[in-house]
Amino acid sequence: GDKLPNEFELAQSIGVGRSTVREAMKILVSRNVVEIRRGAGTFVAEQMGVAEDPLGLAFVRDKTSLAMDLLDVRLMLEPEIARMAAKNATKEDAASLERQCRKVEEIIASGENHMQEDIVFHKMIAALSGNVVVEKLVPVIHSSIAVFIDVTNGALREETVKTHREIVECVSAGDGEGARWAMEMHLLYNRMSIKEVRRKWDREGNEYGIDQSEN
Repeated sequence: GDKLPNEFELAQSIGVGRSTVREAMKILVSRNVVEIRRGAGTFVAEQMGVAEDPLGLAFVRDKTSLAMDLLDVRLMLEPEIARMAAKNATKEDAASLERQCRKVEEIIASGENHMQEDIVFHKMIAALSGNVVVEKLVPVIHSSIAVFIDVTNGALREETVKTHREIVECVSAGDGEGARWAMEMHLLYNRMSIKEVRRKWDREGNEYGIDQSEN
């Protein structure tokens, strides 16, 4: 419950740059160690930590079907979350989202796995919604991103860059409907990719007699 010093004070007291403090806070927020209260500051969470897999999704064997089911849930939730984020985001919030968007783009351009930074991007949007329940649903969204990237082997990199950029631009402009449609397009691209993976696996299973539910 204690309030933490601001970013500048923390950087000075620890002897690191403000960007280092900012990145550390993102990690601590994602693990529910600290919480950001709009207009009040950053506080130590009273109930620290969340289960890595609160829904037991790691035990679902058919990862492709799981990715599709999770994506269906995201389609119900995230477009509206993006609309709320665009409505509530300050210029500073939008600038932080823009920086995170660039970070994802740089990792994608390098050919490295962008999953963790992608998760941070979506979590930031959830936080900007201003709805505490939405933030508690984020672990489901995290699971979907991780499973999707694993199932599709990191496909749709170009589409991810374009749709992330469109979401950020709409949030920055306060365009709620635009943000909602941009997020929906982002998720629909993902859905099409997962369906293509499923079709490919079904073809290979039919050709070689493989039971894909075991994969």
